[in-house]
Amino acid sequence: MKNIFTTVFLFCLTFILHAQVKTPQPSPWSKVEQKVGLTHVTLEYSRPSMKGRTIFGDLVPYGKLWRTGANASTKITFDTSAIIDGQELKAGTYAIYTIPNKDAWEVYLYTDSNLWGAPKTLDPEKIAAKTVVNTEKNAFHLESFTIDFSNLNNAGAEIEILWDNISIFIPFTVPTAVAVQASIDKTMAGTPKAQDYYAAANYYLEINKDMKQAQQWIDKAIEMTKDKPKFWYLRRQALIHAKNGDTKGAIKAAKASIKYAEKAGNDDYVKMNNDSLKEWGA
Repeated sequence: MKNIFTTVFLFCLTFILHAQVKTPQPSPWSKVEQKVGLTHVTLEYSRPSMKGRTIFGDLVPYGKLWRTGANASTKITFDTSAIIDGQELKAGTYAIYTIPNKDAWEVYLYTDSNLWGAPKTLDPEKIAAKTVVNTEKNAFHLESFTIDFSNLNNAGAEIEILWDNISIFIPFTVPTAVAVQASIDKTMAGTPKAQDYYAAANYYLEINKDMKQAQQWIDKAIEMTKDKPKFWYLRRQALIHAKNGDTKGAIKAAKASIKYAEKAGNDDYVKMNNDSLKEWGA
């Protein structure tokens, strides 16, 4: 009897193991990670396809809550706070639910992100942020449902949702300026290195903030690296001096940048500096 039981058990086990057929998912899972300023943002969602179907107003009805994708709830995670339509989101994970309509969509960021699909009704206490965005009609039809990030800058970006011939864009901002300034203040109060002076000066140049301070920092970085000049440091020095109206200093730095860029074989920096020299009348 024991032998018979063992034989049956092994047979069943073999059948189960061999029955584990793997097939492609109709709505494959996707993950998108993006750095926005100093904030790490992650999207996780499943991607249904059109497959010849009419999407909006049919497969996805107008006026009804949608999971914004397929399978489990679509999720977005911020590792810092973020702001959507004037509403602050704490760092964390949120489900993205939408109510599509022909001309505009309602968008909800929901604190309960572990649901399978959309809830029957939204709990107002769990709505972390909500907004309304207009739809845009595309000249093309996109087969697979897609979410991505667009219009990136240091202070924010847009969550871009596309399917069929419709796109929507959900703007958000992140506290980059506050975080960067805190980092600069802390570093400068200690023992900053040449790369710290360079990074701080370059950031101020990018956001057009206090060019006099930026010039002090970049000049310090150049002084600290004079034994091993860096052509990209010199390029930033040229631009910052030009911003401050010091054309002579800008031309001198640009020519030095060209010299060391040529040694390094970096044609891009040679061209950028030559273009600037023409602009500055050198």
